[in-house]
Formats: sequence, C-alpha cells, structure tokens
Amino acid sequence: MINPKQENIAKSIVHAAYMVHSKLGPGLLEKIYEVCLAHELDKAGLKVQRQVKIPLIYDGILFKEGLRLDLLVEESVVVEVKSVELINPVWSAQVLSQLKLTGKNIGFLINFNVPLIKHGIKRIIN
Repeated sequence: MINPKQENIAKSIVHAAYMVHSKLGPGLLEKIYEVCLAHELDKAGLKVQRQVKIPLIYDGILFKEGLRLDLLVEESVVVEVKSVELINPVWSAQVLSQLKLTGKNIGFLINFNVPLIKHGIKRIIN
C-alpha cells in the first residue's frame, strides 16, 4: 500500500520528469536525463541518491556486486531511467525485482526517448 508521503514523492517525480523532458526533449543519453532528473528533484527539496549500490544476499551469502539503482528518492521510491526507442518488458521486471530486493513498494520506469513524456512513464507497485 502506498502512503500519502510516497504518493507526494511519486507526483514530484512525474512532475520533474515532465520538466526535464520539456527542456531537453528526447534523444539524449540516459546519464544526462538521470543527472537532470536528480537535479529537479533536489530543487523540489527531495533527497535523491544516484547510482545506489544495493548488496544482494543469496543463499545466505552477501554479494557486493548486487544491484545498482539509477535513483533512490527519499529512501523510498526507486527510479530506473531509460532513453531508448522501445521499452523492453524485462526492464519493468527489473524494477519490480529491485523493489522486492530493497523492500520498497513503489518505483518508476521512465523512458525519456519519447515525443510525449506521459507515454514514457510507467509506475510500478510491489
């Protein structure tokens, strides 16, 4: 279940994605969108971490080479940034797995390489 704080964070993420896309448009590298999205969220007063390493525990063994989240917002929302022509369904599964492995319950898959950003934002709930 999504709490009101997470819902507000989610709205801020969507708004920030719209801001970045309206200023830059499609066709740039993912890293550029990631940096700019993080900047917009920071301007909105949200704590944003980029390229967050998440260790993986498998079979009782801690693997440091676990996950890497593009963005983690307010320690509660995962954001995967893409800039591709077509979204591969495995990326939605990737975000869902990231949510499960981090214990988070809301994430976004955002593809900036679209004419209208509303077609590039996918909200994923665990």
